[in-house]
Amino acid sequence: MEHIVIIGNGISGVTAARHIRKNSNKKITIVSAESKYFFSRTALMYVYMGHMKFEHTQPYENWFWEKNNILLKQGFVSNILPHKKQLEFRNGEILSFDKLIIATGSKPNKFGWPGQDLDGVMGMYHKQDLEKLEKYAPDNKACNSAVIVGGGLIGIELAEMLRSRKIPVTFLVREDSFWNGVLPAQESEMINNHIKEHHIDLRLNTNLKEIKSDENGRVKSVIIEETGEEIFCNVVGLTAGVTPNIDFLKESGIELGRGVKVNRFLETNIKDIYAIGDCAEQHKAIGQRRNIEAVWYTGRMMGETLAQTICSNKTEYKPGHWFNSAKFLDIEYQTYGWVFSEIGKKENETYFQWQHSKEQKCITISFDKNTNQFLGINTFGIRMRHDIFNKWLTENQTIDHVLEHLADANFDPEFYKLYESEIVEKFNKENNTSIQTKKKSWKRIFSKA
Repeated sequence: MEHIVIIGNGISGVTAARHIRKNSNKKITIVSAESKYFFSRTALMYVYMGHMKFEHTQPYENWFWEKNNILLKQGFVSNILPHKKQLEFRNGEILSFDKLIIATGSKPNKFGWPGQDLDGVMGMYHKQDLEKLEKYAPDNKACNSAVIVGGGLIGIELAEMLRSRKIPVTFLVREDSFWNGVLPAQESEMINNHIKEHHIDLRLNTNLKEIKSDENGRVKSVIIEETGEEIFCNVVGLTAGVTPNIDFLKESGIELGRGVKVNRFLETNIKDIYAIGDCAEQHKAIGQRRNIEAVWYTGRMMGETLAQTICSNKTEYKPGHWFNSAKFLDIEYQTYGWVFSEIGKKENETYFQWQHSKEQKCITISFDKNTNQFLGINTFGIRMRHDIFNKWLTENQTIDHVLEHLADANFDPEFYKLYESEIVEKFNKENNTSIQTKKKSWKRIFSKA
């Protein structure tokens, strides 16, 4: 019986295992050093905030794996021997495979800061990070202040977590506005203000120089590079992005770049060895996507796609239109298609932007200034429907069409206030047009549900 071994029990590896099992009777073993059972990584913050217990983050009951004949092995893989089709474990054990799937995910970036490995320094990516946070920041007595380094999505989640236990937070962001390499200026500025409203000490244009230790090898303070200021703290969160977790592959002969190099079929340079999820790097980017995408839904899609190939239905990975969602403290964020920051905007692109005068709601619509083709939308504080925007992007609809039917894309409940008329009125005024927005048809919306 063919033996499929998967290193990593995150969304990519587990999805691949589930879909291989749906389509075959192959022997499947999932290897993980992090935890025995698959859990939702994005839910870790809610465990710390007291909204759920860790076991609630596990989508499947513990009996699921045995019932579906999926073997689970805990252990740290130290090397891969492709010519022997074997894994070597840190404890000396050997595991043989017929086909190998590398789905080892990411690890927090470290940039050689002095003190970056002290007790009390952590990322917020793994189960072990949650355990460290509970140890070093159980409350605001044991931890009277924390510093977060890096201004991405993980950083703002960690800030929210710490503030939920009333721990003062200083947030160091090297850019001159929060996440402005991704967000247009209007949106980035709104998030800056929202962070400060939550009593988080946001320091823009600020870099970490070093982390200082007390006499017990634990974090005592950080030093700011630009000013030499010392900020005393008990915990330092390193959230300056992530990088593929592939150090153990350096002697394997598998082609590596920043991640494990793969083609459109998620194959590496060695037969019967594949890579999926955060650790996989496309030789050539797909459309405007990045070569490496550390996003939950693309990891799931890669797992589903590769399972088809493993089960003799060779299938190319096609992620479709870009989308993502997140939450900045109290503000929900969604993006469909491409809305680049000013830093990454293309020559043919222009924006239409609307922002509520009092509430924390805004949208940015990107479109081609020559053809009026709709390219993408960012929404903050107004929930929109993925399926409708996906359809409009596939149909290459114009911004006029999008604005005319914008109400049907609104996902907010029936008695929420709607803003489509106000949005279209602003567009008409700025562009000397006379688009009429159609009212939201609840009958049509519910018939699709």
